[in-house]
Amino acid sequence: MTARLMMWCTGCGLAAGGGICLIAYLNYIPAGLSFLGYFMFVSRRMETIIFAIGLLLMAASICFPEKYR
Repeated sequence: MTARLMMWCTGCGLAAGGGICLIAYLNYIPAGLSFLGYFMFVSRRMETIIFAIGLLLMAASICFPEKYR
């Protein structure tokens, strides 16, 4: 139970940090980038990977069953 809670909290922190950075990058769209240009820019950033890892950790902590003794 504690390991799942720690994994969920870590995933939540990573997803929040990565998501905030991705939202901050939305300021580049009014500067002349199209949505496709924004997507290409964001797909090469480390924050996108951190965001995805955070979502995977949260989903794994919720979906995978815990082994009971």
